[in-house]
Amino acid sequence: MGVKRNLTIQLDADLIRRAKVLAAERGTSVSGLVTQQITELIEARDRYISARQSALEMMTAAVDRGGRRWTREELHAERH
Repeated sequence: MGVKRNLTIQLDADLIRRAKVLAAERGTSVSGLVTQQITELIEARDRYISARQSALEMMTAAVDRGGRRWTREELHAERH
């Protein structure tokens, strides 16, 4: 993970109280809760970016299977 540094944030007093209760229930600290949530957010974003890149690469490499090509006007006419 690397060198840890401090981060100061301001939260509503009730939110802090509730976070402390939750942290105690989970056997961790508020800092631990924040670290876990931020880590999960970053990992989810990284998975999304990777999946998006893979999908774009697959679409770019896709083989044209032939078939009919529709014009914008034809597609629009089909809807109405």
